Amino acid sequence: MQQLPIGEQNFANLRQLNMLYVDKTESIHQLLQGSRYNFLSRPRRFGKSLTLSTIRNIFQGEKELFTGLWIEDQWDWSVQHPVVHLSFNQLDYQKLGLEQALIQFLDERAAESGLTLKRQTVKEKLRELIIELARQQATVVFLIDEYDKPLIDYLNQNELPLAKENRAILKNFYSGLKDDAAQAALRFFLITGVSKFSQVSLFSDLNYLSDLSLDARFGTLVGYTQTELLDNFTDYLTALNRALPNLNQEQLIERIREWYNGYSWDGVSSVYNPFSILLLFQKLQFGDFWFKSGTPTFLINLLKEQELYVVDDMRVSGILFDSYDLENMDARALMFQTGYLTVKQYDPYRNRYTLGYPNREVEEAMSNYLIGSLLNRMPVDALRPVELLEDGFLENDLPKVITVINSLLKDLPSHLLDDKTEHFYHALIHLHFRYLGLYLESEVHTSDGRMDAVVQTPTHVYIIEFKLNVDAKVALAQIVEKQYAEKYRLSQKQIIGLGISFDTTKKAVKDWVSKEV
Repeated sequence: MQQLPIGEQNFANLRQLNMLYVDKTESIHQLLQGSRYNFLSRPRRFGKSLTLSTIRNIFQGEKELFTGLWIEDQWDWSVQHPVVHLSFNQLDYQKLGLEQALIQFLDERAAESGLTLKRQTVKEKLRELIIELARQQATVVFLIDEYDKPLIDYLNQNELPLAKENRAILKNFYSGLKDDAAQAALRFFLITGVSKFSQVSLFSDLNYLSDLSLDARFGTLVGYTQTELLDNFTDYLTALNRALPNLNQEQLIERIREWYNGYSWDGVSSVYNPFSILLLFQKLQFGDFWFKSGTPTFLINLLKEQELYVVDDMRVSGILFDSYDLENMDARALMFQTGYLTVKQYDPYRNRYTLGYPNREVEEAMSNYLIGSLLNRMPVDALRPVELLEDGFLENDLPKVITVINSLLKDLPSHLLDDKTEHFYHALIHLHFRYLGLYLESEVHTSDGRMDAVVQTPTHVYIIEFKLNVDAKVALAQIVEKQYAEKYRLSQKQIIGLGISFDTTKKAVKDWVSKEV
């Protein structure tokens, strides 16, 4: 079997070492034939760096690296362009300062081509480098990777002044490309990162950039499609099937899809997280590989600050994705851009997006963190109450279910509930039942301040209504009056209505009532 390219972001190394490469050159070719000035945001560890490296080798005319790939006989390899490939991950801006690190990079890149830059400022040096390379050789390809790293490294409140200082430096740096001479010297420009900071705050001088982030034409540019998974990983699927003999091949493929597929930027096409897929086939076991590669501490703190705990199935305007800035850190936009949420549906007529968790890996791990945050516990402890809820429903033991729900509140230090509103109770129960849905079939949704839960076991359907400071019979009556049971009639299971009322003064279940409906 070909070696898995785990951590390999250099296309030339990957090809020369005969590592497994999922051929993305047809999509890259389409990209190169389109707009000359482009921006693309994607989550971390999703293949952006490898894509830029591939583009670099294409423009440098290194045909031998593309033997057997789609683009091999679709490109004029005789035409070569100088490439300026700037990766902020490789700049030592923490030590040198961002401006000095950029100046050092530009001087070193110029020296590689026998040039000596005469200008002094970072803006003027960039302009001079691009124009002189074009004059000396050919129009220039300018590739920027992880452009936002000098900003997102300093998002914590005490470091925010440094992030703003770096933003000003970057804004000035990019302004070196704004005049006609610099633009004429560029053959192709692509800037990539995780976040999409607002055009006004960072790219006001680059208003000609084409944003590809939500462009359906490039929805599968990075990540693996279902077809690519089946076509390229046949041997590894066989090896995984041997390691998990309790699943047949069809069940195994469905399990992989449930765990790692689901990332979408148009609500139609979806891809697998490549990092998780590669580690799945290396370790031959399922795990939250991508999630563990970056702890979302800042994001969790922002969600707590904005009291945003119910983050799945959110409807947002497309404007949300264009308003992201250091002074306007919307947790919803940040969750989407960092890969914890993805596009589930898109309404082009209203420019409305429905965001949700992409797959089980993200939902399970994120639920751990959110529940841990609500309960002031370590994320690793969040699963235990969910397991007890599962046991209670599988045993059809409703008193046990109520005991578990009660314990969620009783175990909390009292001061954590002193100023909590109805929203807190809704979020607490919602998260636990949503998490439960990863083990039993459970639906949880909120609307107009109301929370519902439906849990299905092999023998029962439980339709649950939660209320605050009213009699539980009111909750049960709502189940009956609104005929919630009708959609489950064909299940041939016993359908139970369960009304639960919380007493916010006593911080416990006030009462509960159940009946067959």
